[in-house]
Amino acid sequence: MRIGVISDTHGLLRAEALAALRGSDHILHAGDVGDAAILDRLRDVAPVTAIRGNVDVAGACAQLPETELIQLAGRGIYMLHDRQALDLDPVATGIAVVVSGHSHHPAIQWHKGVLYFNPGSAGPRRFSTPVSLGFLTIADAAIDPRLIHLLPS
Repeated sequence: MRIGVISDTHGLLRAEALAALRGSDHILHAGDVGDAAILDRLRDVAPVTAIRGNVDVAGACAQLPETELIQLAGRGIYMLHDRQALDLDPVATGIAVVVSGHSHHPAIQWHKGVLYFNPGSAGPRRFSTPVSLGFLTIADAAIDPRLIHLLPS
């Protein structure tokens, strides 16, 4: 299963992001969507699970859940916008992956067998971070994370 992971679009879904996500079996949006139309465009590519971020305070995006626990390819994936707000123990709850956004810094980290995955920001360039998104490929219970830069730093 190929899972596209995107975050911090802030109202901008770049053509490069949409093209990169084609072929995904499922798409996760880790918050700061900024415009509900982005989720509709992503749904044209694959089923979408999305959460709200700190900028999603009005309209349809404000109705998104703050966190989400989803099972994909038999693995538990917990989504929250700001990893610093994580208030559960992924190991104790059997979660394989924690997906977050917020920092705009793409990151792949493993801790106690749990993958902490931040695809970075795919929306308007902010700070000196790359414009990026990511993929999780799950096969035979193995999880292979990958980040791609849509635009250089």
